[in-house]
Amino acid sequence: MLREAFLPKLLRRVHRDQRGAVSLETILIIGAIAIPILIFLIKFGWPRIKNYFNKGIQDLEDGANDAASNRS
Repeated sequence: MLREAFLPKLLRRVHRDQRGAVSLETILIIGAIAIPILIFLIKFGWPRIKNYFNKGIQDLEDGANDAASNRS
């Protein structure tokens, strides 16, 4: 009997508590801004980003090979 009265009271108290509402709204706004940016970057920018890093890795490997060949 005590438990039956406790649950509705708890639910009313949780429903009235709005401390997390601002945080949730902020997260939703950030998500609404970030998701389209991420989709755009993945769809259009990813090949350029990948080529940029691959070129940098290739330059490092070439520099390491040049340093190794000059050593001998």
